[in-house]
Amino acid sequence: MIATLLVAAAAAGWVDAVVGGGGLLLLPALMLAAPHLPTATALGTNKLTAICGTSTAAVTYARRTKIDWRVAGPSAALALICSGCGALLAGGIPATAFRPLIIGVLVAVAVFVTVRPQMGLMEHPEKRTPWRRGAAVAVAGGLIATYDGLIGPGTGTFLVLAFTTIVGADFVHGSAMAKIVNTATNLGALTVFAATGHVAWKLGLGMAVCNVIGSVIGARMALKRGAGFVRVVLLVVVLALIARLGYLHWQES
Repeated sequence: MIATLLVAAAAAGWVDAVVGGGGLLLLPALMLAAPHLPTATALGTNKLTAICGTSTAAVTYARRTKIDWRVAGPSAALALICSGCGALLAGGIPATAFRPLIIGVLVAVAVFVTVRPQMGLMEHPEKRTPWRRGAAVAVAGGLIATYDGLIGPGTGTFLVLAFTTIVGADFVHGSAMAKIVNTATNLGALTVFAATGHVAWKLGLGMAVCNVIGSVIGARMALKRGAGFVRVVLLVVVLALIARLGYLHWQES
């Protein structure tokens, strides 16, 4: 079980660094290996592991590529607050209430990315108008960050798509900004979970070591192989999220 968790943590770090969605691997592995943990504690421990990987990936991207801080900075600041608010609500709203909507959004995303093969392959700086930057901050730092604190699966993927479609980033630069915002969402949610005693610190920090290794490898691969590589990984992750959430919804219905 320990080996399973370490491998899952490394794989989740790689996926998160490239395009987001590492929770798809890490959270189920954590709940399988430690079934005695309450759901809130599993979520909090997942956030502890994830923040180590996302922050490492964010630093790797920041050192090797240019980041639009006019979008990433305000988005991260707002996300820190909104993800904490989402985490406060996590115990009162069942995830099943949102699942059909999330599955529908993911299906739309998969279709959209498939029928527009050029999306995200090139930067479109002409889209960086003030109102589009404001919209990106509201969607990424407000809406998606709240969702991350509340439920979580696919947050990094949604952030990449938000920056790609709203402000015209390519997938590599969109992923770079997503890592910065995702670090803030993880920190906001982790603060709430830690304050309420829902973090298994030893377990989370142990997995964090492998998560960081996977994150560094993933970020470097994304930077080296470019937007086309990130697009393929994004589609695979979106389809996996649809399958996972669809199966959970069918199992519990």
